[in-house]
Amino acid sequence: MIIAAVVGVCVVLAVLAFLVPRLSRHPERGTQRSLGAGARTGGKAPGFLGKLLSKPFRTSSRAVGRSGSAGRRTRGRMPF
Repeated sequence: MIIAAVVGVCVVLAVLAFLVPRLSRHPERGTQRSLGAGARTGGKAPGFLGKLLSKPFRTSSRAVGRSGSAGRRTRGRMPF
């Protein structure tokens, strides 16, 4: 369920970044901020469990950033 939500957010951000690159930054940062909060909360668990619980949030945050930048990069390569 969470994986599908992250994939959906990545797709929406990529399309938004392609259509309106400047307006896509705010939703991207908001999504990364909320995922960062989850990573920080998961990282407070002791020892190895903290790394294990924060990793999905860090990976999702990185995916959101990559999808937004890919949409803006693709828009920049278009001839129009």
